[in-house]
Amino acid sequence: MKQILLVTALTGALLVPLAHGRQNAPAAEPARKKARKPRPRKTPAPQATPTKAIVYKKTKDAKGEAVELKLHVFEPDGHKASDKRSAIVFFFGGGWVGGNPRQFFQHCKYLASRGMWAASAEYRVRGRHGTTPFECVADGKSAVRYIRANAEKLGVDPKRIAAGGGSAGGHVAACTGTVKGLDEKSEDAAVSSRPDAMVLFNPVIYCGPDGGYGFSRLKDRWKDISPVMNVSKETPPTILFHGKADTTVKYANAEKFAQAMKEAGRRCELVGLEGAKHGFFNYGRDGGAAYVKTVRAADTFLASLGFLKGKPTLEPPED
Repeated sequence: MKQILLVTALTGALLVPLAHGRQNAPAAEPARKKARKPRPRKTPAPQATPTKAIVYKKTKDAKGEAVELKLHVFEPDGHKASDKRSAIVFFFGGGWVGGNPRQFFQHCKYLASRGMWAASAEYRVRGRHGTTPFECVADGKSAVRYIRANAEKLGVDPKRIAAGGGSAGGHVAACTGTVKGLDEKSEDAAVSSRPDAMVLFNPVIYCGPDGGYGFSRLKDRWKDISPVMNVSKETPPTILFHGKADTTVKYANAEKFAQAMKEAGRRCELVGLEGAKHGFFNYGRDGGAAYVKTVRAADTFLASLGFLKGKPTLEPPED
């Protein structure tokens, strides 16, 4: 809090003797504080609690120390191993440097209430593990492969697995559906790491030197994990939400991806939000209207692919 220092300069002091005492100068009025603009009301912080956590990968950090990566799982009520439910795995944002799986707990909770098996994944990041974006992508592929390989005991349909995420996590999710290679040699390559659908929120989708994100870290390998450059006829149906006022990951990059998908004959729904900045979709952000709008749209998209039944149960935002 900045303090306001009121300095009264006196150019002189005049003492006037009075018959009945001394005349006091009027006290200076206290400085008035500037009125603060009211902040947008926020929805409560997420209170979603996973059903369980599953270790999906045992690996190492940059120093060779052992690392266990977990899926924070949200199961529908009454879920059992004999079910064959659609599934989705989310990857948190954080510039490949930090972040937390809790970012998508509320998304998982909602989709589980709609009948999906939902999980938010841990993956290695530079801040905790000293790793590069390439390890992030490798972990994302491992997560999708783990769910598919263990679909029978997880109660999941191996042909209905979606990947989602925001920002750098959106990049990880997008790479699982576009990039070939970067699979762990210790894993069974016969089990595909490609999801059957993608739900992306302001993802890092283009990493080139001309307006892309992350080029300084990827340098001459930027094309290897730039989803735009790796779209093919095998890329799964995608819905992509992006703020048109995003200055971190430019909206034009999302348009490049949508165009690449169109040229490949693949389905891509690009939902651009006027005035929305980076991270607009997060639960609790600016009153939660964008969270509700994007989750409802994602629900409708997944239902169109047979991942969900019926209509969204999340109430639409108030106008």
